[in-house]
Amino acid sequence: MSVEDVTDLYEEFGDDRLPPGQRETSKFPVLSKGGTPAWDREDWEFTVTGAVEDELSLSFEEFTSLESVTQRQDFHCVTGWSKLDCEFAGVPFPRLADLAGVRDDAVHVMFHALDGYTTNLPLEDCMREEVLFTWQYDGDDLPREHGGPLRVVTPHRYAYKGAKWVDGVEFLTEPERGYWEKRGYSNTADPWAEDRYS
Repeated sequence: MSVEDVTDLYEEFGDDRLPPGQRETSKFPVLSKGGTPAWDREDWEFTVTGAVEDELSLSFEEFTSLESVTQRQDFHCVTGWSKLDCEFAGVPFPRLADLAGVRDDAVHVMFHALDGYTTNLPLEDCMREEVLFTWQYDGDDLPREHGGPLRVVTPHRYAYKGAKWVDGVEFLTEPERGYWEKRGYSNTADPWAEDRYS
C-alpha cells in the first residue's frame, strides 16, 4: 500500500513543522488517564450515533475491512514532545461520516473510548483526511498501550484530542466538553498556537 505523506500539514497552521514549545523525540512515550483497558475481539464494536441518518455498529473485522489509507504524520503531545514521521493506517474520518450520513444540524463530535475517556472536536476539525481511525502503526498492529485495537490520530491538534481505545463517535448538535477539556485543558488544542490549557 502506498504511503501518503501529510507532514506538510503544519504549513496551514504555522511556520515550522515542530510547533512552538515542543521537542522532537525518537521514542513514543505512553500517556493515558489510567490503565490499559481489556478488549475482546469477538465482543468489540464500534458505534456511530447522534445526528446521523444511519447509526452504525461495526465489529472489528467490519471496521478494518472499510476502505483505508496509510499516511505519514507527525504526532504532538500536549506535554511538550513531538514524534515526527509516524506511519498510521486506518479510515479517514470523512469516510466514516459519509457512511453514517451526518445530518446538517451536526456541529460537534464526541469520541468515546473503552476506558470511559471522551474528547471533543468541532465537526469541521474532524472532516479532514488526516484525522484517522487507525489500527496500524509503522506496519504493525497498533500496540495496546498506544490505543490498540483502534485510536484516533489528529496531527493538526494535540494528541489528547485523538482518543485511545476508541469504540464510538457521537455527532452532536451542541458543543460538549470531553474528559480533559472539563479539567482545564484547551478546547481548541492547536499546537502552533500553544493552546495547551484553557
